[in-house]
Amino acid sequence: MLGLPDGVTACLFDLDGVLTKTAKVHARAWKQMFDEFLKSWAQGHGTEFVPFDEHDDYDAYVDGKPREDGVRDFLASRGIELPEGSPDDPPEAETIYGLGTRKNNLVTEVIRRDGVEAYEGSVRYLKAARDAGLRRAVVSSSHNCREVLEAAGIADLLEARIDGNVAAERHLKGKPRPDTFLAGAEALGVAPAQAAVYEDALAGVEAGRAGHFGFVVGVDRVGQRDALKEHGADIVVEDLAELL
Repeated sequence: MLGLPDGVTACLFDLDGVLTKTAKVHARAWKQMFDEFLKSWAQGHGTEFVPFDEHDDYDAYVDGKPREDGVRDFLASRGIELPEGSPDDPPEAETIYGLGTRKNNLVTEVIRRDGVEAYEGSVRYLKAARDAGLRRAVVSSSHNCREVLEAAGIADLLEARIDGNVAAERHLKGKPRPDTFLAGAEALGVAPAQAAVYEDALAGVEAGRAGHFGFVVGVDRVGQRDALKEHGADIVVEDLAELL
């Protein structure tokens, strides 16, 4: 049923890039934030400015992860260490949290200005899953998850939401660890083996495999089919409508 093996009764969907067309917005925001920081850092330290690659760097270091983990992991790849700071740091602070806030402000500005569009195939799949009696939750590292779902008009198609705010409140570790997906399964009252994970990020696919979920669907929006398979996807599709 819906491309899923027998025994799977629940669906755990990532948000950006799986349900909504916001992954590219995030990638551009990461690039703008990091490039501005890297230029300033290079000038201040007499080093070469090497821009953030919104494909390779985004996929390898930030996609699907909690914001602060993405900042920390990318900076580590460049040999840059910054103070952690705190969640209250303003966007101009040169701390892990400050850069994260700077990036989040950029994304929020775009969403409020331009709105959010859901993938048509994903909306069809969500409705089919609802009509088939499958339980449905969104599992995202985004702190803007609720606003994005409402802006895209699909909030009513999901029964539970585990997002960046919930993860912070419960001290859940982010993807590629399976904690947030496990919380999603718990919220729907199912065991991991009864749930399918839908992810476009390599870190998210790894999380689905690490949590021993019943099925892991990789959603290839940017031409990384082989990498999604290598990181643990049972099947890779370009659009969820392929599973109908």
